[in-house]
Amino acid sequence: MSQSATAEVDWRRLAARTGLYPAEAFQFVRDGLNRTSELVHGPGGPSEADRHVSGQQLCMGLRDYAIERYGMLALSVLSGWNVHRTDDFGRIVFAMIDAGLFSKSQRDCLDDFRCVFDFQEAFSRDRLVSAIGRRGHP
Repeated sequence: MSQSATAEVDWRRLAARTGLYPAEAFQFVRDGLNRTSELVHGPGGPSEADRHVSGQQLCMGLRDYAIERYGMLALSVLSGWNVHRTDDFGRIVFAMIDAGLFSKSQRDCLDDFRCVFDFQEAFSRDRLVSAIGRRGHP
């Protein structure tokens, strides 16, 4: 997946069109894609059009981004947005592709997001404490 150049996005309208996820979930995925792409390709790496990441890479990046951004509340925040599995990340991504906000390669498909990791395990208290501790936070 890579982000397409876009003007202002009406996040509420996009969220209403899908009906499952709020605008904040779409914004989170967009920001998480930018962060993941930068981590995979490095800052100032290839042009935006060539900064593709796989569905699996994006799921892992979104996991890390959620922990970085929300800490111990990561699972609660995602659950509040109806995001309970990596499949939900895929549905959000493909809704954004359909809206012209992201682009995909011919190999990309929704199955790339299926069961990448278990949310309960990835956002367990022990994992969160460990991840937050590695970043140097109390």
